[in-house]
Amino acid sequence: MSNSTSLTVSYFILGAYLHVGYLRYLYFMITALLYIVIVVANTALIVVICVNRSLHEPMYLFLCSLFVNELYGSTGLFPFLLLQILSDIHTVSAPLCFLQVFSLFSYGNIEFYNLTVMSYDRYLAICYPLQYNTRMTSNKAAVFIALTWIFSLVHVVIMISLSASLQLCGNIISKVYCDNYSIVKLACSDTTVNNVYGLVYTFSIIVALIVVMFFSYIRILRVCFSGSKQTRQKAFSTCTPHLAALLNFSFGAFFEITQSRFDMSSVPNLLRIFLSLYFITFPPLFNPLIYGLNLTKIRIICKSLLFGKV
Repeated sequence: MSNSTSLTVSYFILGAYLHVGYLRYLYFMITALLYIVIVVANTALIVVICVNRSLHEPMYLFLCSLFVNELYGSTGLFPFLLLQILSDIHTVSAPLCFLQVFSLFSYGNIEFYNLTVMSYDRYLAICYPLQYNTRMTSNKAAVFIALTWIFSLVHVVIMISLSASLQLCGNIISKVYCDNYSIVKLACSDTTVNNVYGLVYTFSIIVALIVVMFFSYIRILRVCFSGSKQTRQKAFSTCTPHLAALLNFSFGAFFEITQSRFDMSSVPNLLRIFLSLYFITFPPLFNPLIYGLNLTKIRIICKSLLFGKV
């Protein structure tokens, strides 16, 4: 479609899909298996946390929020992806495209907010162990979780409202799913408001969250180096899963942002698809495993459920 004439877009074409012939059925089975594992693993840990009163503590409430968000985000991608893999025509209606943008971007925002709050929670637990139960109660954790979801959803609603009002000069998105930045790049109307809002949000919220996480771990490291062996062991056992989850998500988010903002035509198409799916696939896949293996309470309860009382 022409890039010089404004048009009313009723659907978008997803231009990154490969013509793989019969291999599509292999890709379909691999994708379906990944989705099943994500759903089963995250649902199992949500149920474990919800039904065991001993886990109704701030740290586990934040984990429950994290697992719910990963179920939500993966459900915003995988059913759609499975249909597209089997389809010969990779199109999506405009309303469904914006719905997917809402789902994936709100997932990313909630994940980042949630990981930030969890780093603050670990900072309180390690640096102020005697006051932790008064500084971080279950009610305060619930408020943090509610604000995490509300702020993230409001931000994405504003972002999509700005994008949906743009006049577009094309309808081809060079990805395997709908992406807000790709839609904005199709605009032939003024995108100043979109750009200003994105910059303001990035520097006022995202940078603030990064500062909170950086401050929390600097203080934790100071306590570890100056504290006893028992303090270091506690810090290591509780912070390792969170750091692994944070690095895993940041790795995927970095590649997603890099691919959206810069020319990646020199990178093989299959690798680009893999990197663009990383941030929505690997955190929901590995976080239940990371936390399930590293947190003693969850590990013991899971063993008791699977093999009888331990």
